[in-house]
Amino acid sequence: MYLGKIGDGEELAGHGLIHAVLAFLEDQRLDPTPLNYSFAYHVVSEPAGALALEVARRTDGGIRLTTNEVEQLGNAIDGTADVAGTRPEAAPGPPAAPPTPEPDMAAAEALVTETLRQVAGFADMVSEMRTETRDFGRNLAASADALQRYAPIDSTDAAVAELARITAAMRARVEIAEARLEQATQEASELREQLAAAHDDARRDPLTELPNRRAFEEAVAAVASGPVHIAMCDVDHFKAINDLHGHPVGDRVLRAIGTTLARECPDHLVARYGGEEFVVLIAGADVVEAETLIERARIAIGQRRYRLRESDTFINGISLSAGMVTMTPGETLLSAIERVDALLYDAKRRGRNCFVGERGG
Repeated sequence: MYLGKIGDGEELAGHGLIHAVLAFLEDQRLDPTPLNYSFAYHVVSEPAGALALEVARRTDGGIRLTTNEVEQLGNAIDGTADVAGTRPEAAPGPPAAPPTPEPDMAAAEALVTETLRQVAGFADMVSEMRTETRDFGRNLAASADALQRYAPIDSTDAAVAELARITAAMRARVEIAEARLEQATQEASELREQLAAAHDDARRDPLTELPNRRAFEEAVAAVASGPVHIAMCDVDHFKAINDLHGHPVGDRVLRAIGTTLARECPDHLVARYGGEEFVVLIAGADVVEAETLIERARIAIGQRRYRLRESDTFINGISLSAGMVTMTPGETLLSAIERVDALLYDAKRRGRNCFVGERGG
């Protein structure tokens, strides 16, 4: 459990506190939203505080906080509830102000995109300036060499000698400017790469390294034409795996399942939708091909052997339940997800470890 690493009264500040907050979010599998970040900050910055102690009590034994628990405990930050989950009797007074809404994710995404565009434009501009400066420097060098040949330093023509001196000085300054522009070009390129990597990380699940829910939603929106099929896959009895073998083993199982799904569904998007749920976007195939693909992947998951590295024994009975729908023209993704969820639950009711499609499964 992460909280055990920040105790002993050790003061966290600067980068250390930032790293501690990010580590807490990763350990609890919490998205880095403003609400979750604020919650994590209060936990790790005051390890002896009531909130941190309550979080430690609830996560004892490797149990992770649920979203509801984070929201409930987070109310303690502004004093609207105590951390033990019991609410003191409120004294009469004016109604509490509504909670501050989280920033518009679309606006944040637009800001990142615009920043990437500006950095790319700056890098191109600096590169062009560097090229022009280098060409100018070469011209100056040629001029200086010509002046030296026709008007050496001891020349009696003072005007020509002064022109040679000024040209040489300008050449030296241009060389310095060129070196600085080269450094600026390198820094702009590195910044662009870092922003692009951060942009990609925001669309990648850190556990399985598959695309995440946001990337899946963007991919669906980007499909231009053709049939679009959405399959939802859920690991059967996953809680029992965590309870019996622990969360680290459960995490390894999820990574193995994600790898197998991606291998069995080449040329199609496999994403981790959340928890033990995976989603597959199949575009450009007919419904029979799509159903055959998902059924083959489901069988491959069940046939794979999962070995415990700690004891060299196998985990038996790991399987998937799956449902699949074909989006209708003009249908929203929300509607398609609701329909595929219904088919997934139907597969669960049928005894799990099976696939249910709209044609009956």
